[in-house]
Amino acid sequence: MFMKSIHVLIASALLLIVSCSAGDSWVRVEGNKFVDPQGKEIVFRGLCFSDPVKLVRDGQWNERYFAEAAAWGSKVVRFAVHPANLNSMGWEETFQAMDQGIEWAKQHGMYVIMDWHSIGNLKEEKFTLSIYNTTQEETFRFWRTVAKRYKNEPTVALYELFNEPTVTPEETGSCTWEEWKELQEQIIDTVRTYNPKAVCLCAGFDWAYDLRPVAKAPIDRPNVAYVSHPYPLKCDQPWEEHWEETYGFVADTYPVICTEIGFCLENEPGAHIPVISTEEYGKHITQYLEKKGISFTVWCFDTRWAPMLIWDWDFTPTTQGAFFKDYLQSVGKDASK
Repeated sequence: MFMKSIHVLIASALLLIVSCSAGDSWVRVEGNKFVDPQGKEIVFRGLCFSDPVKLVRDGQWNERYFAEAAAWGSKVVRFAVHPANLNSMGWEETFQAMDQGIEWAKQHGMYVIMDWHSIGNLKEEKFTLSIYNTTQEETFRFWRTVAKRYKNEPTVALYELFNEPTVTPEETGSCTWEEWKELQEQIIDTVRTYNPKAVCLCAGFDWAYDLRPVAKAPIDRPNVAYVSHPYPLKCDQPWEEHWEETYGFVADTYPVICTEIGFCLENEPGAHIPVISTEEYGKHITQYLEKKGISFTVWCFDTRWAPMLIWDWDFTPTTQGAFFKDYLQSVGKDASK
């Protein structure tokens, strides 16, 4: 009986240690920084994946894909989950594929951003293309599913609530910042019901570029960060002045992550507004983000979704691919010194 009691006590102690360890293993927000489980500031730098379902259908959702992202120097990868693709392949099959992707990310030392990849006005349920069509009900269902499924998986560190809020009266109707703020807070509350440790990412209007309303009306929830997508043609040069005014100032008070940056040359496949530029943009955006301590992921680690980082599935870098591969690898080498 005595030995049995000792074993029970040891087992209970081990369970407590494991539970505490799991609870302490999450990335969190402190002031205007992300911090790792040891309390050290972390700046996320990595790559955007196109879409888990697309990659499954292309035969490219495999460990090789994740290993290559890590070899490029990525420390975080973004799963761009498109509502139409999720429904087309099926929720359970898609989430099973993402379960495997998360394991591959863990194997290669990378965090995961879960991104509900829609573009448009969630308030009025009006979207720019059919692939982005969703509803408020489905959006809440998605985040309930993510929060329940990954509540004990700190690798899924960041929950990007809605990719690119876009309000154009002639196409997607109207929505004020106050309305969008309230809707995001409701989604956050839903997430926190199941996973109180999740860091939620909140985007502004103008295709997730403009965070100026945050100055007067920030999201009224803890453990949140803000998203901007500062593509090169979102503003005129000098870029830095516009970036500071539109989203950069937020990083003085809250964490900011640019979950999409990138460029392609004017004569390259997929060139379109607002991504057309040269390596000059790459140099300016990386220098600015480093100066501000802003995290980022580069769009897009795919052969077709522009601006592409790779030309083929041998991972031959495009123009921007070569730039960002070199940059991520060099930053990684500096961090390891």
